[in-house]
Amino acid sequence: MELYSNIIGNGKPFLILHGFLGMSDNWKTLGTEFSELGCQVHLLDLRNHGRSFHSDAFSYEVMAEDVVRYCATNNLENIVLLGHSMGGKVAMQIACENANLVEKLIVADIGPKYYAPHHQLILKGLNAVDFSQKPSRKEVDTILKEYIKDFGTRQFLLKSLYWKQPEQLAFRFNLAVFNEKIETIGNELSTNSHYNKPVLFLRGEKSNYILDEDRIGIEYYFPKATIKTISNAGHWLHAENPEDFFKDVSEFLKN
Repeated sequence: MELYSNIIGNGKPFLILHGFLGMSDNWKTLGTEFSELGCQVHLLDLRNHGRSFHSDAFSYEVMAEDVVRYCATNNLENIVLLGHSMGGKVAMQIACENANLVEKLIVADIGPKYYAPHHQLILKGLNAVDFSQKPSRKEVDTILKEYIKDFGTRQFLLKSLYWKQPEQLAFRFNLAVFNEKIETIGNELSTNSHYNKPVLFLRGEKSNYILDEDRIGIEYYFPKATIKTISNAGHWLHAENPEDFFKDVSEFLKN
């Protein structure tokens, strides 16, 4: 099954993979800016997210296979690959297994290490929404607010609400599968994985996803890795400081 994509511009193929519970729309503004650098930007919805297909199979392996298949179907070669959070793990997996396909890799605020499950409260909030009661968008936000205090996180999640039919909202993502397979999100990269081309890791100054001591682990997998910190930004670094994010990625692409 083909992944949903929004393709912007012409030139060097540049694929962007969103994070857990996200979608391609999260990257529309930056994607447009990257297209102006002479890139054909492909904003993808990973399986079980956005407008892409739902499936009971959910792992980094199958998500990576989906993207590689998408590249083959669309005759994409020597791609630039950017992934944020879960999408960053997918991007690492793709690069390590398909070095000939990926010319440059950019990973936003995630490392190759194992992460303990930490989305429980968000999932609890999402599961508290009973769509059979036909809640409005505002009512969904009110329910989520009981579990998720941060306004930005709620706005991010509400982006995945859509009108399934008149007066019936639903989430685009596959919540049932996420409930069952949430452990998958934290999985580490296989220890025999390596990628010997240039990699840029960007971390948020206020985020704890990539710590100073993670450098050794990152360089084990990616010997040519550069790690940069985006100031005044947390885990959603591309949304919180898009100017610096764009600048660092642009410089990496030019070099």
